Amino acid sequence: MSPEIAFQVASTLVLPQWLLMAVAPRWNVTRWLMNSYLIPVCIAVIYLVYLFSDGAIDFGAFGSLAGIKRLFATGSSGVILAAWVHYLAFDLVVGSVIVRDAQAKNIPHWLIVLPLFFCFMLGPVGLLLYWIVRLIRTRRLSI
Repeated sequence: MSPEIAFQVASTLVLPQWLLMAVAPRWNVTRWLMNSYLIPVCIAVIYLVYLFSDGAIDFGAFGSLAGIKRLFATGSSGVILAAWVHYLAFDLVVGSVIVRDAQAKNIPHWLIVLPLFFCFMLGPVGLLLYWIVRLIRTRRLSI
């Protein structure tokens, strides 16, 4: 599979779970997807295949910003694809954690839809927004 097709597959594969977490978080299918990690694991396979598709990765590059910049500037499509699916997989796991944690803390779902959107689009921003919502809601409930 070409990196372009793998990109399309991986990017499309995450959408159903994100949509279900946003609109049907308590549905059995949604819960099963969140608890099974099926989609992030499938994406992890794509990650593994493309991470090493063009030979060895210079793991020493991870030790500096200049090394990362060089890796992305000179890396193959496979390396760039691996970086993208890395984001897709981990953001989806974080989104799942947000939904489960909000349910456990009885935080109304409407309060986490925006953090979920930002987690989907900007990963850590969504986590930060959820942390703020969680902090406010759990403090208010404990007062």
